[in-house]
Amino acid sequence: MSDTRVFRPGIAGLILGLVAIEMVVVSAFGYRQGWWPVLQALAVSKYAVYVAALGVAVSLLALILRRRGAVFALIGLLAGLPVLVMGLGWEYATRTTPPINDISTDTADPPVFWETPTPTDYPVANAEPQKAAYPRVVPLDLAVSGDEAFELAAELVRERGWEILSEDGIQIEAVATSFLYGFKDEVAIRVTETETGARVDLRSRSRLGQIDRGANARRITKFLDDLAERAGGAE
Repeated sequence: MSDTRVFRPGIAGLILGLVAIEMVVVSAFGYRQGWWPVLQALAVSKYAVYVAALGVAVSLLALILRRRGAVFALIGLLAGLPVLVMGLGWEYATRTTPPINDISTDTADPPVFWETPTPTDYPVANAEPQKAAYPRVVPLDLAVSGDEAFELAAELVRERGWEILSEDGIQIEAVATSFLYGFKDEVAIRVTETETGARVDLRSRSRLGQIDRGANARRITKFLDDLAERAGGAE
């Protein structure tokens, strides 16, 4: 009788973890297929996090009891944890990042989007909260020529799989697509000749929503870090 009671929480935790994963997958797939709008898709994912949290709790209970359900409980724990961590990460980012979705290394003279579907100016009101939240989002100065800096930047864009809208030797416009939901973020990379080499400015903004949970700032800093590393090793 006792083994049966312990066995059930393990199975329940596994089922809940798998259901949570399925809900996230269906949410993303349905949004990509146009079955529902973004808010509804994110709502499904929100409930998936609740299901995952319950599954993790039940799986932990089964593991603590240490009976026949332990194997199922461990698998359920491994299934539910990624969804739970994803949800907690989104919530943490929502609470700790400013409610903006357009980020630029140059807030006084930001790169301008010319080829995107809805070109708009960088919001002046974003400058102060952006600087406070993302102090590393600054222009990159390189000790290479403007042409070389541009080629290195274009090379990185292609390696990342971003859709290039235009490149004219001075500015690159591209679209970065998120892995899960396929959200589109627009990127403009501008290269300017300087007395000592080249300066690279980058602007990244989300097409959807009013907040980006720091995604655009992370994209900018990671891109410029990689560009600086590559330019440092360039012959």
